[in-house]
Amino acid sequence: MTTRRVNLNTESVDNYLKAIFNLGGPGEERVTSTALAERLGVAPASITNMLQKLAASPSPLVDYERRRGVRLSAAGRRRALEVVRHHRLLEAFLYEILDYPIEEVHDEAERLEHFISERFEERIAAKLCHPNFDPHGHCIPALDGKMSKEISRPLTDIEESGNFVVDSVSDHDAHLLKQLKAHGFIPGARFKVVRRSREEFVLRAGSSPKALRLSHPLAGAVRIRPAD
Repeated sequence: MTTRRVNLNTESVDNYLKAIFNLGGPGEERVTSTALAERLGVAPASITNMLQKLAASPSPLVDYERRRGVRLSAAGRRRALEVVRHHRLLEAFLYEILDYPIEEVHDEAERLEHFISERFEERIAAKLCHPNFDPHGHCIPALDGKMSKEISRPLTDIEESGNFVVDSVSDHDAHLLKQLKAHGFIPGARFKVVRRSREEFVLRAGSSPKALRLSHPLAGAVRIRPAD
């Protein structure tokens, strides 16, 4: 039986690699097919089929085991980092130069990231003075793939009161991002945790005398670091 060769130079492949990269986190943990299906909005059977193809390519892009999940190979990580760099540079360009609202830049960058040339990428980076972070606070990979080590943690992990800084916010849900923006929770914003419970976090942003209440879903979209 002849093995059919699969074209792996597609937008779909790049979206899979980027999703695995983002879900795996800085520790490059294995990602379950269920988590990948939820992130991409694809049926589990289709996820399994694609992962098998990516693992069986001449230069495998992933390490996939059905019951253990998937993680990127060295080749897959290089390709994922290139797509992530395109995406985050585009987000910064749309936000800083074209004045897109922060809640709109992710979807626009999703549409453009597969089609920009390396020359265009270089021009964007130069125009922005080679930024290290996108508007959501996420690190932009360098040309050699290096990234700053992440030292932040989810707001939902905080159990003590204290002063903190918003390190980054999720770009996966535009509606959620718009709510966070309305509450003043953008990267670099300083805030104090006044109280927390199972249902919500009570916070005070900056010098505002008014307390803000964030539900756990909203709080889960924010990563923070201690204030200096």
